[in-house]
Amino acid sequence: MYILLWLIFGALVGWLASILMQKNSSMGLLANIIVGLLGSAIGMGIVDLAGWAKPNAFSIVGVLVSIGGAALLIAVITALKRK
Repeated sequence: MYILLWLIFGALVGWLASILMQKNSSMGLLANIIVGLLGSAIGMGIVDLAGWAKPNAFSIVGVLVSIGGAALLIAVITALKRK
């Protein structure tokens, strides 16, 4: 059950981040899920390194942190593709 929730969460976060970064037309469902899950880990890792309290992933703050991490991941991938 939790795996299904995380897949849906990853898809939602990845999709919102791809819209924010204007990459929605070039990303499919699988890419959105991967970027969403990895971006969530990156966002939570940054929050942890900064010494702030880690929010619950399924809270509003957790979703915003996850979208920020996914957007950062998309920006890094885009920059690496340009080189």
